[in-house]
Amino acid sequence: MITRLAKAGLAAALSVTTFATGAVLVTGATAAAAAPAAPTPASATSTAATSTSAQHVTVSQSGNYPGGFFTTGNMSAGWTSSGTADLTGPTHFTVDLPPGVTTDGAMFYSMPYDYTFSSTLSPDGRHLEAVLNGTRVVGKYEFMKLSLRTTPGVPIAGVITVTAANPNDTDPTGHISRYDLGTQSLLPATVQAAPTVTGLDTTTGPGAGGTAVTVSGSNLTNGMVLVGGVPAPGSCTGTSCTVTTPGGSGSAPVTVVTPGGTAASPAAFDYTGAPPPPPAAPAVSSLSPTSGPAAGGTRVNVFGSNLTYGTVAFGGVPATHVSCGPSFCSATAPAGTQAGPVGVTVTTAGGTSAPVTYTYTA
Repeated sequence: MITRLAKAGLAAALSVTTFATGAVLVTGATAAAAAPAAPTPASATSTAATSTSAQHVTVSQSGNYPGGFFTTGNMSAGWTSSGTADLTGPTHFTVDLPPGVTTDGAMFYSMPYDYTFSSTLSPDGRHLEAVLNGTRVVGKYEFMKLSLRTTPGVPIAGVITVTAANPNDTDPTGHISRYDLGTQSLLPATVQAAPTVTGLDTTTGPGAGGTAVTVSGSNLTNGMVLVGGVPAPGSCTGTSCTVTTPGGSGSAPVTVVTPGGTAASPAAFDYTGAPPPPPAAPAVSSLSPTSGPAAGGTRVNVFGSNLTYGTVAFGGVPATHVSCGPSFCSATAPAGTQAGPVGVTVTTAGGTSAPVTYTYTA
């Protein structure tokens, strides 16, 4: 019998969540410290072979699912950056629960956050969509946790499906994980058919955003719509996606990213009028650590404000493996030309921060 996880001490579940600081996903030892996990059936996880895409993400799921005498439970929907290059850009996740099983939303742990994360739960509590935007290094595993409830009188059966999709991931394998509550086992891996987009019902709208657009096509299930590379809030069925445009300017390409791949619309969306105002200028308050060898390679935490989607530079030289949330960036220091102090800055659409000193040591 699988031990049930105690619910005490967990963060409150949210039905519609947009974390200004990014939601947190636990990794490695941090996860064990935040919430000790109960034993997990080996069949509840899945792995993928070496990817054909440089940037690749695979999903898995595990947990203490409802079944038998247990009418409640919990699960983790996890993902691993498993390609040969850092995973960049928005990554879209979905969790679908069968009839009679519901959740209150995603629960997260740990801090600080070097990415942005938003999640939305359907009114019936059975469909969760989430978008993570940030750089994830190869081999990094993260997860979101969900409490599960069952409806009295409804048999505990059906399939829990978890998906992932990223526009830079061209390998459709490993994007779908399915768990059968009836047999309490993981189902064989599946691959979603590649999407196609045939058109948009609206192709113009104000730069401030807010235009309702329907994208038509096929194999769009569990898709994410990008307008000018920016996720547009909404949802997709097999044949259409209904979304609201984000702010933008000029002629913006429209694409739909699904677990089966990415498809571009034959028509772009043209923004009219003034674009939304730029974000507030970034500010850096501190670094940790504040020094490292001139050869570079030191992982540096950058703290401040208005850092979302930022790039980090050391003495004007771009850092590598950079990922920024609203108040925290992680970055790897590049090599310095010599020992001594340099200024570390973060640049966003709102400008470039004042430098904070980092010292290269001999």
